[in-house]
Amino acid sequence: MSADQKQILVVEDGATMRLFYRDVLGRAGFAVEEAANGFEGLERALLGRFDMMIVDINMPKMDGYELLSRLRGEPALRATPVVAISTEAGGEDAARAYEAGANLYLVKPTDPDQLVRTARLLTGSAT
Repeated sequence: MSADQKQILVVEDGATMRLFYRDVLGRAGFAVEEAANGFEGLERALLGRFDMMIVDINMPKMDGYELLSRLRGEPALRATPVVAISTEAGGEDAARAYEAGANLYLVKPTDPDQLVRTARLLTGSAT
């Protein structure tokens, strides 16, 4: 990992989806760390330094809405861009995510090119 490589934290309970994000973002030049649930994601976010986070909404133990609220309650993490991702395409789900603090809401399955463009935009990366 180079010093200027952008760090992305993926908080997703599905192993297949975590692998997808790691593969797509890793090939685009990002360093990817993973967390399997909201509690683990919050812990990693507090201990690390990330340029962006991807948060799944539907997770056991702590869902993405709760995680977003907790992230935004932490002064050191308020400015970190967070993309909420869910299988729910309904407008009320997106509204809840934005209300909880998401910078962007994407619906699964996420297009790989869109994911990379979004990561580059939100991290200010020309990778």
